Amino acid sequence: MTPNDVTASAQRAVAEGLFEGMGSEARLLGSRCLGCGASYFPRSAGCRNPACRDRRIAPVALSRVGTLYSYTVQSYQPPGLFRMDDWAPYPLGLIELPEGLRVMAMLTGCELQELRIGMRVEMTTETLYRDESGCEVHTYKFRPLTKAGETA
Repeated sequence: MTPNDVTASAQRAVAEGLFEGMGSEARLLGSRCLGCGASYFPRSAGCRNPACRDRRIAPVALSRVGTLYSYTVQSYQPPGLFRMDDWAPYPLGLIELPEGLRVMAMLTGCELQELRIGMRVEMTTETLYRDESGCEVHTYKFRPLTKAGETA
């Protein structure tokens, strides 16, 4: 079986409630305060803005496209809890979303020397590892937006 043959039933998110959908259809799941409009990722149980008197929160799917604010290279293997098949050093980015949030995510789809602060990136999901039952465990990542005329 190749990765393209895997069905949606053989895939799952690394943690429930972080995102919905898979691949180029995926979106981060956050929340927004109904009083002050502050956005949160991951989801929040209430508004954490000390100036806000309204703690009501609504779930929201966040924008798929953002801007690379900063990045670094993860050069050491994280502990077992953050398991990855075929681990190798990878870029880790801070992505600024239109909602005013900055989220940390693995970067994919380009070489390290191609990364530029300010470049537009889009969310996707990729397999971190296969669990004991063979299910692909996915996480969210960001990749550079494709240029006109290129295919993803």
